[in-house]
Amino acid sequence: MQFVWFILIGLVAGWLAGKIVKGGGFGVVGDIVIGVLGALLGGFLFSLLGLASTGLIGSIVTATVGAIVLIFLLRAIKR
Repeated sequence: MQFVWFILIGLVAGWLAGKIVKGGGFGVVGDIVIGVLGALLGGFLFSLLGLASTGLIGSIVTATVGAIVLIFLLRAIKR
């Protein structure tokens, strides 16, 4: 069941990051991938900064921040 929540949080985070950053969308599958990878990256970045988030909203915020950073990195590499 946790896997399903992880995918749903990834989808929401990927969609939110796409809306915040603006630009071409990644589609549903791309949003899930960006969100899931962003969740991993966000968790890593938050732990480096000594920040912690709990609960559903905290997980979405962490994943969204990570997804935004990931989108910026992907765009920088793409150029």
